[in-house]
Amino acid sequence: MSAADQADHAADRAADQAAAQAPGQAADHGFGPARAEGPEGGESRVGLREMRWWDIEPVLALEQQLFPEDAWSAGMFWSELAYARGADATRRYLVAEDAALSPGAAAGPAGSLVGYGGLAAVGGTGDIQTIGVLPGHRGTGLGARLLRALLQAATDFECAEVLLEVRVDNAPAQRLYERFGFVPIGIRRGYYQPTGTDALVMRLADPAVYAAAADTSGDAPANTLPHPDPHPHQGTKSHG
Repeated sequence: MSAADQADHAADRAADQAAAQAPGQAADHGFGPARAEGPEGGESRVGLREMRWWDIEPVLALEQQLFPEDAWSAGMFWSELAYARGADATRRYLVAEDAALSPGAAAGPAGSLVGYGGLAAVGGTGDIQTIGVLPGHRGTGLGARLLRALLQAATDFECAEVLLEVRVDNAPAQRLYERFGFVPIGIRRGYYQPTGTDALVMRLADPAVYAAAADTSGDAPANTLPHPDPHPHQGTKSHG
């Protein structure tokens, strides 16, 4: 990275940190640290924040761990983030960061990131693009927090509905989505390859109601969204 790139990187990080500290912003979007049971039974602090370009490399490490058969490429994430800022933004991507972890080898290839999620909004319809949570942080409510934050994003984008796809054999994920108001509306045959598993299409008619729901009683199961492999997870039309 050149000196100019390093300076731009530092400036971007400083701007993001200042924005994150703006009064009310974290509360309005459900971001910021929350106390939860850590993977070893201790207390951890996991916060949600906007995904930026410097997060692509650690998120790719999570992708390859969670969805090894059809992980997104760096180019796909770059393409999504290109639509995530500005007046005409149509994407919202978040990362979950564990403050108890230090970036580096001790924290794993993804550093302090333990989850991520993304939403696309086009023509008044939101589409949950992806949610991924490290195995050690499942069962802590993190998947539900990510989903709720994406529903808030859909509300910010003035979406009247939100769609997603989930494997028909992934009952735990379906229960989570049902708690947030999603209802089945159809089947996509053979959607998940190479297994040929069908996808259940689910729809939420009023994301604003559930964006603020204080439902942290459970978490999404392993790989709930959107990659088609033998593990239980969800898929979308653009990722799977």
